[in-house]
Amino acid sequence: MFLDAAAGAGPYRRTDLHSAGLADSGIARALRDGRLSRVCRGMYVPGPQASRSRSGPDDQEAARHILAVRGVLARLGAPAVVSHVSAAVLHGLDVWNLPLDLVHLTRNRASGARRGRDLHLHVGPLSDADVTRVGGIAVTTPARTAIDIARERPFAQALVVADAALRAPHTDRADLDGALRAAAGRTGVRNAARVVAFADGRSASPGESLSRLLFHRSGLPEPVLQREITGWNGERVATVDFWWDGTPPVIGEFDGESTYGRLLRPGQTPGRAVVEEKIREDLLRELAPEVVRWTWRDLKEPQHLLSRLRRRLTPHP
Repeated sequence: MFLDAAAGAGPYRRTDLHSAGLADSGIARALRDGRLSRVCRGMYVPGPQASRSRSGPDDQEAARHILAVRGVLARLGAPAVVSHVSAAVLHGLDVWNLPLDLVHLTRNRASGARRGRDLHLHVGPLSDADVTRVGGIAVTTPARTAIDIARERPFAQALVVADAALRAPHTDRADLDGALRAAAGRTGVRNAARVVAFADGRSASPGESLSRLLFHRSGLPEPVLQREITGWNGERVATVDFWWDGTPPVIGEFDGESTYGRLLRPGQTPGRAVVEEKIREDLLRELAPEVVRWTWRDLKEPQHLLSRLRRRLTPHP
């Protein structure tokens, strides 16, 4: 009865469940049948939990991690600020290829860092400017979050977060630069500086961020991002992911998991989306015949994609 009434609430300690009338045997039975889920060590919520995604964190896995954050904070008891990838999840930033197995918290002190089965507790300076609140929880700002991740994680993963931070409300390059200056002297700050220098909020998705990095590392000409295309009558046709000037110009489009790389608008059916995307594609080809599309599979094995682009970007006599 308690679990039905408490659906969507929690997290609860085992002692809380005991107080509500659930014995250990009842807790074990509720865990088996999905009426109760463990979100972190010693903390539970009523209802089933989403399984981990094989391809990367989706909305369900992000929600699962947020519950783990709440559970760890409640278990910890002492004040701490949600940080690193956990802060990125709470802000809704892209966290491509970053593990969500640990909740990351930071305390404003010089010592006491530790890492356990479900918690990575960081220590370091935290100013008032570094902290905001999301849903009543103290969280590092998007800019500070991006710098913390960039100091510790590989460039590509950090770039995805930094680009997403630049797209976040009330966050701009000045915020990112300020957070980088505040990290001066800390481990990994040179790595973070390289990420900040390359970050660009016009990359609208992880796939676009990683595509831009691939082109840079492969020596391709730098494209214009989010170029607005107008038709012969001056009306807007589309905004394209990548544009290279030339004769003819070349358009590049990354297609993610949604139909034709575009999210459905309210009331739009998948069939209508296919038709509209076909019309859009035909208009683009009239204006710039060279249109190159690619997917996640092309980014994993990019040789063919790079060859296609080089052929089109190489000036012809």
